[in-house]
Amino acid sequence: MSDLPFYLAAFAVVLGVLIVVHELGHFLVARWCGVKVLRFSVGFGRVLWQRRLGRDGTEWAVSAFPLGGYVKMLDEREGEVAKTELHRAFNRQSVGKRSLIVAAGPLANFALAILLYWVVFMYGSNELLPVLGTPPAGSPAAIAAITNGEQVRSVDGQPVATWNDLRWLLLEKAVDYETVEMELVNERGEIAFRRLALNSVAEQGWEGDALDHLGIRFFRPNVPPVIGDVVKGGPAATAGLLTGDRVVAVDGQPVDLWLDFVSIVRESGGRSLHLDIRRGDETLGFDIVPESVSERGRAVGKIGVAVKEVPGSPREIRTFIRHGFVESGRLAVAETWNKAVFSLVMMGKMLVGEVSWKNLSGPVTIADYAGQSARLGLDYYLKFMALVSISLGVLNLLPIPVLDGGHLLYHMIEVVRRRPLSERSMEVAQQVGMSLLFALMAFAFFNDIARLFNG
Repeated sequence: MSDLPFYLAAFAVVLGVLIVVHELGHFLVARWCGVKVLRFSVGFGRVLWQRRLGRDGTEWAVSAFPLGGYVKMLDEREGEVAKTELHRAFNRQSVGKRSLIVAAGPLANFALAILLYWVVFMYGSNELLPVLGTPPAGSPAAIAAITNGEQVRSVDGQPVATWNDLRWLLLEKAVDYETVEMELVNERGEIAFRRLALNSVAEQGWEGDALDHLGIRFFRPNVPPVIGDVVKGGPAATAGLLTGDRVVAVDGQPVDLWLDFVSIVRESGGRSLHLDIRRGDETLGFDIVPESVSERGRAVGKIGVAVKEVPGSPREIRTFIRHGFVESGRLAVAETWNKAVFSLVMMGKMLVGEVSWKNLSGPVTIADYAGQSARLGLDYYLKFMALVSISLGVLNLLPIPVLDGGHLLYHMIEVVRRRPLSERSMEVAQQVGMSLLFALMAFAFFNDIARLFNG
């Protein structure tokens, strides 16, 4: 609970920036097209704060329900318009101008994503190298004979420089391909090619970490479970553990690696564990209760010990990546395009039932990710904001009435029919659109609550 204010603040910043940018897109293009703007609101419902600014006296407002916003323009369909201002009414504009005004919101979100990626690529960031860990037995990665410490160089001929590159490439490939060929290099510089089956992602669903379904895990050094530093006053110190003790077994299960020991402890917060410890020539037994602490919104167990360092140079697992101005711009456009297309493909697969609707996320999940990314650093936070901005842009372009895409659909029909839809037809479409939107929101909230109860 101590993380809650931080997570809410991180979420509020993301939400506020994306709403303002989206509505500014509508506002600026409307003004450029000569349309009078009556109100610019962040949020819906009852107005909490307002101020009139500019030569048109546009009302700038903050409203009670924060999940969205709107720009209200002069329009004969919503009230009487003075004859002297008819030329500034939205409904009096050409189809081209109206479509441009409507599309400007999602386009502003895409532009923001490009700008954010551009800044991150120029600023540079520390990225994890695509070094693979030991896969679980029976997983696709294990069947492909992937071993601990192998680094991915390419996937189906596409270069892979970072762990994030690997993640997105495999996710994109899993949409359309059953297998991929991975080029790997081990610590001795030997190159190998492995064929990785991706169909398990579709079979097990996309919920959670799709890479985990493949058995793709990050590199973990094979360090023995020998205790180094012991935190004074911690559960380990209280139980009597000492520096140099080697963990032999936990609750009767043999432990060979430090990370296996850590995994057991992290999953056992508040539950007593029996440790068999090798100290010199003796094997001793200790009962210890890991302390349950909050880490990134999740309860994990800790006993207050660190691993004993092993002599020798540790494996380099991070790299700092920075690009020049022009290259950063090119990469930012490509990143935005690829993620927008991927979002559309995933939405399409949800509609046809190939991807579970459980993958739909609501504000609770987004707030959680906002807080996690903010804790990881500014570059991660900006990337997260860019990703949500892309999702918002794609969502708003869907041909659902009440969304921008629905209005663009009206305009397309108007071009074909050579006259606008009747007001009655639009009213019915708006009601259907609102029902669909509320159903989507309710389902997203349900998924959020389910995730909370499932940890």
